[in-house]
Amino acid sequence: MAQFYSELSDTLKQFIAEQRVFFVATAPEHGRINLSPKGVDTLRCLDNRTIAYLDLTGSGNETAAHLVENGRMTMMWCSFGERPLVLHVYGHGRVVRPRHAEWTRLSPLFEVPPGARQIIVLDVDSVHTACGFGVPRYEYQGERGTLVKYWATRGEGAVQANWREANQVSIDGLPTHLLAD
Repeated sequence: MAQFYSELSDTLKQFIAEQRVFFVATAPEHGRINLSPKGVDTLRCLDNRTIAYLDLTGSGNETAAHLVENGRMTMMWCSFGERPLVLHVYGHGRVVRPRHAEWTRLSPLFEVPPGARQIIVLDVDSVHTACGFGVPRYEYQGERGTLVKYWATRGEGAVQANWREANQVSIDGLPTHLLAD
């Protein structure tokens, strides 16, 4: 049975900590909805109303562009194990970059690999649980490691070049403000 809450309980924070993958959804006022899977050890529940994840450089920067425009964000976890559960967390997100004062407080919470681009912080508005009975069971086999290795072998110059060439605007042309606010 679906339940709504105003914040994360300790039980739900534990559930989040046990999951190996999570999903982030954002959308501009006009344009494509972005739904992105995330992995690696990049997620932290800061408290019952705040979640943060270290965003690694990938093929685009849609989440940041959408958050700059309107801040709307949903995160989702689903159990692939024995105990079924789907968890949606709705709220408003913001982008924290290395040049921002908040980076100094948040970045020590993570092991920051090459290619780390920003920290996405979600301020929780509401929490929704659902049964998850329709989600199949899968076994975790391990992290791919490919993304972290990719940027580690290319160096900071390649990261910066990628940010300039591929991460300045969303696929719908919205600015990400990655290199300047």
